[in-house]
Amino acid sequence: MKEPDFIIVAIDGGAAAGKSSTADALSERFHLLHVDTGSFYRAVTAELLRRGVRPDDLPAVRTALAGLKFGTRVAGRRAEIELDGRGVGDEIRSKAVNENVSLFAAIPELRRELLAYQRGQVDEARRHGFDGLVMEGRDIGSVIFPDADFRFFLQADPAERARRRVAQGQQDAIQERDRLDSSRKTSPLTCPPGATAVDSTHLTQEEVVARLAAPIATRLARP
Repeated sequence: MKEPDFIIVAIDGGAAAGKSSTADALSERFHLLHVDTGSFYRAVTAELLRRGVRPDDLPAVRTALAGLKFGTRVAGRRAEIELDGRGVGDEIRSKAVNENVSLFAAIPELRRELLAYQRGQVDEARRHGFDGLVMEGRDIGSVIFPDADFRFFLQADPAERARRRVAQGQQDAIQERDRLDSSRKTSPLTCPPGATAVDSTHLTQEEVVARLAAPIATRLARP
């Protein structure tokens, strides 16, 4: 049960749609714990690849997941996943993780393992004195927190999103990941009914943040 003044903001969207930078800005403005669930799936993917587990080897995936312990470390305003007591590093942005994360994320058992963990970030936010949390991903407003106080869906032209990835010095198969994430049977990437969709293709980052911050500020009566 949420406290009356504790808010949950859900931000969904494809890769490089602006979720992380927008969530970070909202986190700072409204004192919210920033939870990047994409990093959770990347961390698990990196760990499974490290163990030599392939996404098409479901028995090996199940065995590895059964032995994993999930924890959380709050660094500043961000929630960072720990696996078996270890933090994650830059390997979660590697080419191998980029190529496999959508394949692992489509596995129902993996999503079930992370479901309760993701919802448990509410307790982390409360424990660390935040006024709420802003969680970004691909199924936050549809599955993780369908009753979130605010649900947003960020989208942008694939070519623009690919340009952003290059500008960030990263390689990412944007359209292929969109196809995999949108077509999976379990918790597909979609704009949840009732969510506010924002196309960021021709908007500056400040304009995107302003659009999402406006209704939150109105609710909280804050500038």
